Amino acid sequence: MKRMILKTERLKTLMGYIAGLIFGLGLAVSGMTDPARVLGFLDVAGAWDPTLMFVLGGAVVTNFIGYRLVLRRPHPLLGERFQLPTRTDLDGRLIGGAALFGIGWGLSGYCPGPAFASLGGLTLPLLAMLVAMVVGWFLARAISARG
Repeated sequence: MKRMILKTERLKTLMGYIAGLIFGLGLAVSGMTDPARVLGFLDVAGAWDPTLMFVLGGAVVTNFIGYRLVLRRPHPLLGERFQLPTRTDLDGRLIGGAALFGIGWGLSGYCPGPAFASLGGLTLPLLAMLVAMVVGWFLARAISARG
């Protein structure tokens, strides 16, 4: 029994790595690891680049169909039950965190996924963004622990 649980955990880990690899490859192939694409999308009054809109649209359609198919199953392939969010309210932490995320994304042109996918071509601006992101994680945990 213990051996089967260990095998299932290893399969879950392997599937996580494969999903991350596919995600990273998709970001690289679509050009979303280039912060200039993101900043071009945000430049609606200048040289607007709609690429991000098409990538996001493709992701939404894929997830919409995928969720409909997967949730027909009684449980995940490698789990006992689905772990779906139950909260539907908007609180200050969510809104504040989303605002900070958006500001950081707009200033740097990097979202965390593309930033990690870009580690192979590490630049000083990317390093600064990653360091700031890690510092933000620790600050958020410290603030949460206090309040």
